[in-house]
Amino acid sequence: MVLVDYVPGKPAMFHFKWLRRLVRRHTKPIPVDRAASVKQKLSFVYMLLAWNAFGVVCYMVYTGRGDWAQHYGYKSGADALIPPAERWARTLKVDKAKIVQISGFHQEGAYDYQNEGRKETSKPEEKNH
Repeated sequence: MVLVDYVPGKPAMFHFKWLRRLVRRHTKPIPVDRAASVKQKLSFVYMLLAWNAFGVVCYMVYTGRGDWAQHYGYKSGADALIPPAERWARTLKVDKAKIVQISGFHQEGAYDYQNEGRKETSKPEEKNH
């Protein structure tokens, strides 16, 4: 069983040759079967941690604490009213943008964003389904 697909001369996925050399210099080699056992145990621990983290996120959303920043007081009420698209535009320091609101396969609205605020441009026509 091959644990590391490192082939000298072949480009690696991550180019941390210095790290590989450092680890090899300061550790002694271990048998392949022990390495496979440790890898299997670490994989199992990682799986448990990932599953529990997913469960915590689902629980937080279910109990209404999905926006943890607002729940714990890191976000003010005024910040909570700003749409996410505008917050990203401010974060990315965009001066002008057209923001389109979509729900499902239908356009809910569109407006032009400028640094000082929002200006409504158009509403899509209502369609009877």
